[in-house]
Amino acid sequence: MLLLLLLMNDKVALGQDGDPVGSTQGGGGREMVPALFIFGDSLIDNGNNNNLPSFAKANYYPYGIDFNGGPTGRFSSGYTMVDEIAELLGLPLIPAYSEASGAQVLHGVNYASAAAGILDITGRNFVGRIPFDQQIRNFQNTLDQVTDNLGASDVSNAIARCIFFVGMGSNDYLNNYLMPNYNTKNQYNAQQYADLLVSEYSRQLTTLYNLGARKFVLSGLGRMGCIPSILAQNQMDRCSEEVNQLVMPFNANVKTVINNLNANLPGARFTFIDIARMFEDLLTNYRSY
Repeated sequence: MLLLLLLMNDKVALGQDGDPVGSTQGGGGREMVPALFIFGDSLIDNGNNNNLPSFAKANYYPYGIDFNGGPTGRFSSGYTMVDEIAELLGLPLIPAYSEASGAQVLHGVNYASAAAGILDITGRNFVGRIPFDQQIRNFQNTLDQVTDNLGASDVSNAIARCIFFVGMGSNDYLNNYLMPNYNTKNQYNAQQYADLLVSEYSRQLTTLYNLGARKFVLSGLGRMGCIPSILAQNQMDRCSEEVNQLVMPFNANVKTVINNLNANLPGARFTFIDIARMFEDLLTNYRSY
């Protein structure tokens, strides 16, 4: 519902000036926004790592067992969160940057890459991955291509009405700070590391703003002490509260940055999705689901 409230006044698809809200050319419903641009990691990667020399791939079974056509590179049995969001917004499934071309990019592009982080060094244990800074450069390449075809003015106006979904940070803990082959934990305490990450994050988000983005949805970190890889390391067979507490400063810092960016970047609208709180509600009120 937040996403819909953000964009009540958007009317045209990127490069399709005659298509009003209500068009069904996308996901079979009303197109609420021109396009959806996605940046993140394995939670929302849909195939960008398939052709990389990487250990972080999901283009084989059992991934994709519930997806029409089988494995695609999504780290799920079927749709990811952003697939669901695209469908709710009346858009088609957003193509991976590695596969998108021509008219496909007019409804958006997914730049997410498994093992990617805010920091370039994050995830190097998986070898190939596309860090957030490179994802942003890839978006700029897309922007240049579309601008060449449609003209700077039309593209600028359309991009300002698109949603930019960003879900970064998990790997900066799981495949950096918590990894024994990284020295990060010896250099920073939890708050210092969160400060470092969010300082970089703020710079990166501002870069997207300077490229024309105005409507951002940022996904916070969930209860990472409850994910399978962490549970497997816990002899008590329960969530690691140490890891859950470790990532709390990151979420707090991101909320502060969002307030600052909304106040200081003209026309910007940043919205935070509190994944940790949603997870808590799911556990506490499970009967409601």
